[in-house]
Amino acid sequence: MTNFTKVTEFILIGLSDHPHNLYLLFIVFFFIYVLTVITNFMIIIFVFTDSQLHTPMYFFLGNLAFIDVSYSSVTAPKMLLDLVTNNHSISLPACTTQVFLFIYLASAELFLLSAMSYDRYVAICHPLRYTQIMSWAVCTQMACGVWVLGFLYSLVHTLFTLRLTFCGPNTIHNFFCDLPHLFQISCTDTLINIVVILIVGGILGIGAFAITFVPYFRIFSTVLRIRTSHGKLKAFSTCTSHLTVVFIFYGSIIFIYFVPTTSNLFTLNKVVSVTYALINPLLNPLIYSIRNKDLKDAVKRTVYPYMRKNDCL
Repeated sequence: MTNFTKVTEFILIGLSDHPHNLYLLFIVFFFIYVLTVITNFMIIIFVFTDSQLHTPMYFFLGNLAFIDVSYSSVTAPKMLLDLVTNNHSISLPACTTQVFLFIYLASAELFLLSAMSYDRYVAICHPLRYTQIMSWAVCTQMACGVWVLGFLYSLVHTLFTLRLTFCGPNTIHNFFCDLPHLFQISCTDTLINIVVILIVGGILGIGAFAITFVPYFRIFSTVLRIRTSHGKLKAFSTCTSHLTVVFIFYGSIIFIYFVPTTSNLFTLNKVVSVTYALINPLLNPLIYSIRNKDLKDAVKRTVYPYMRKNDCL
């Protein structure tokens, strides 16, 4: 047996090791984070205060906005603090907590995108039965299922992560803690952890993937049978936003968790991690808002009366 010092603290390399870039990065990502918080909270407020947005689609969109703002808050504040203080250390408990929250919210978003896909399927393929199938009781149960499944999935991986020991090096080549990073620097055999990911993640991941993408075969065939171009355009517009978010999200997950991380890919891995952890939560509300007439009308109903009232004053 050999003696080793158990690591209780990690060093996050961050986005750049050049001091001249740190303040510029801070300004850029501070702006991104603030914009993420504002846009997602605006969607949450509109969805829950505007009676015309009290539909299943916007109920799920409000949940997505809450996940995105929470998701971004798991990594962004620590990264911004590191940029201005140049203190890149993070304790083992804090790192484990970050892993738990990150997986929890990421998996919850994965399951929520599946629920939103099913909602679009019912709305387009069974419009006459939409309110009956997607009742508020069903929507609430689906949302609870999303949060519970995400919690249990993250809890399983976090508990198995607690069995890992770290004896050096303690350097993480990214700006936050995630499972692949901890596996790389662990001095414990991670085979069990990888098997758990393949089994549990495979079952839930394939299920979520199927529920997300399979309905679109039926959706597209139904849309193509619509006679009017206006009807086709309206149906496609409700799906393209969701599909854009899904493709960006799945693309980031596949690269981070299924492409082996080597020293040659550290920089590319950081870029994808930034997209995955910080850019996606900002893009999601923008993608849904730009082409969404109902949200634009909700903004007008909320903002314009307030502006006219101030003008009168």
